[in-house]
Amino acid sequence: MKNILLYMLGSVLLMLLWAGVAFWGTVNGWFHQPIAKLTTSQSFREAVDAELGKQFVGNFAMTIVADGTVEYETFYSAGKPVDRNTIFQVSSLSKWISAVGIMKLVEEGKLDLDAPVSNYLQRWQLPPSEFNEEVTVRRLLSHTAGLTDGLGYSGFETGAQVQSIEQSLTKASDADKGISGEVRVGIKPGSEFNYSGGGYTLLQLLVEEVSGQSFSSYMKETIFAPLNMVHSSYSWEDLSGFKLTEFYNSDGSKAGHYRYTSLAATSLYTSLSDLELFFQAHLEGENKEPIGRHIVKPETIKKMREPHGQSMGVDIWGLGTVLYATTVGNDFIIGHDGKSTPPINTAVRLNPETGDGIIILETGHPILATKLASEWVFWKTGKVDTFLFPMLMNKLVWIIGTGWAVILIITIIVSSRRRLRMK
Repeated sequence: MKNILLYMLGSVLLMLLWAGVAFWGTVNGWFHQPIAKLTTSQSFREAVDAELGKQFVGNFAMTIVADGTVEYETFYSAGKPVDRNTIFQVSSLSKWISAVGIMKLVEEGKLDLDAPVSNYLQRWQLPPSEFNEEVTVRRLLSHTAGLTDGLGYSGFETGAQVQSIEQSLTKASDADKGISGEVRVGIKPGSEFNYSGGGYTLLQLLVEEVSGQSFSSYMKETIFAPLNMVHSSYSWEDLSGFKLTEFYNSDGSKAGHYRYTSLAATSLYTSLSDLELFFQAHLEGENKEPIGRHIVKPETIKKMREPHGQSMGVDIWGLGTVLYATTVGNDFIIGHDGKSTPPINTAVRLNPETGDGIIILETGHPILATKLASEWVFWKTGKVDTFLFPMLMNKLVWIIGTGWAVILIITIIVSSRRRLRMK
């Protein structure tokens, strides 16, 4: 009996050790192969083409940037052709651009990052909570304000009545299925990262209160016009003279064009060419545009990628910016992704040290843009980024399970042989 217990204890310890090794190896990419066999841009482009051929994709536009310069662009469409000036809705990628506009107000002294947001609000206030005075712009930008809405907006069909901001904050009628849609504080602010679309709708209201303009007008005047982003707006009416991409369901059928109250969180309309300009505005140095192009100060751009939100002890979020992976110089590859239904998936990865990056706008597939952008990070740096790791979980479970099975089999064989020898 004593020997059996020792074998059981030993096998459990080995299984725990193997699980730790498998987890660490997955985090560090030991069990993952780069999407492209070679390190050349042509090899990556061929790998992307192969992925596009494996599944339905409605529309696809991609830019690869090297040292701050557009290296090449790729387009694909199941229907009407798309090009670098075709307008896409970009879902939650909107938050990154919205955050720059908000940081401009901070620069100008019109907002304090660490003052209670209630100081600025007149049209709507958070429901009563002991923590409301701890909800700040900094925490809203970094999803650490303790909001528990979990939004997720599904939008309104064309012709349907769109809620006001105040109505949406009270209870969003277009909340994703299973989400309450009520913006309230349910966790102590600053205690943990908790993604909140409602937090950005609250920031949208804050911008309107402080600027005295509609959110769309403020962003156009402050960000888009100075950057010459002529194909960008949070209101489709501003861009109705341009070509809007077609929307598709995952089965290839045509989908509708949805409108949103939650402009700052999920309803930016933009093009590949405009996002290239926004991308380049984050860079500095030889062959790169001046950082921020003087729209915001260099220190503001850098402040946005300072860590604020963590998951499993890993820095994953700055001020409106996703922190995907660390760089050689201990900075971060940054950007944002967007995902909504009917399938819209968008992604940007930007290495501020090298000026390298990728931009993908896509409809008809729920995760292809995110997958390819994260694969670009791994192909370029060998690092598993914030969004690639969840995609590797099935492989991690398989590796752990296989290792455990082997450990158990070896334990049974060894213990059985020992018992036979003892007889």
